[in-house]
Amino acid sequence: MAATAMDHDGGGDDDVVTPGELLGNSLTLVAGRGAYAEGRSVRASVTGRRRIVPPAPGSDDQRSTVEVVGHKAHGAVPQPGSVVIARVTKVMARMANADIMCVDSKAIKEKFTGLIRQQDVRATEIDKVDMYQSYRPGDIVRAVVLSLGDARAYYLSTAKNELGVVSAQSIAGGTLVPISWTEMQCDLTGQIELRKVAKVE
Repeated sequence: MAATAMDHDGGGDDDVVTPGELLGNSLTLVAGRGAYAEGRSVRASVTGRRRIVPPAPGSDDQRSTVEVVGHKAHGAVPQPGSVVIARVTKVMARMANADIMCVDSKAIKEKFTGLIRQQDVRATEIDKVDMYQSYRPGDIVRAVVLSLGDARAYYLSTAKNELGVVSAQSIAGGTLVPISWTEMQCDLTGQIELRKVAKVE
């Protein structure tokens, strides 16, 4: 009984799970909303409370469904198809890392990481994409969520005209102004830098 009382006093937060946390085995559980299967593991894709939903009567699949129901504090959560605003943190030869700041024009309260892979930068001449000529750390990009890539990052795409860099600072510390699909110009020095530019509305 002591455990029940303690549970009650603690607000019942023992069931709160965070993205990437193990929820169970895919042999016995189906990944529902807020969860995903990775090999034989079922993991949480959002922060929230774990909930087990029994199978429907007469269902062929007798596994229960596990879902993670977001708690009130988490704010907006990226979903496939969501348009996000993210800040590029690191650029590598085949991908760029970014911190997601905003989802569908709503602020987020927890940290989500995005990955823009080389093949998701633009729609044409994908094999010629140079990541270092598309983004720089500190760039603000508009992107669409493709999927939850792994436990810690969402796959993002900028392969549409309206997606890409929306705000950036030049090497000289000035503001970069878009002048074409692939170029931005420093307002201080006039120097041109290469980027995957989002179409100006």
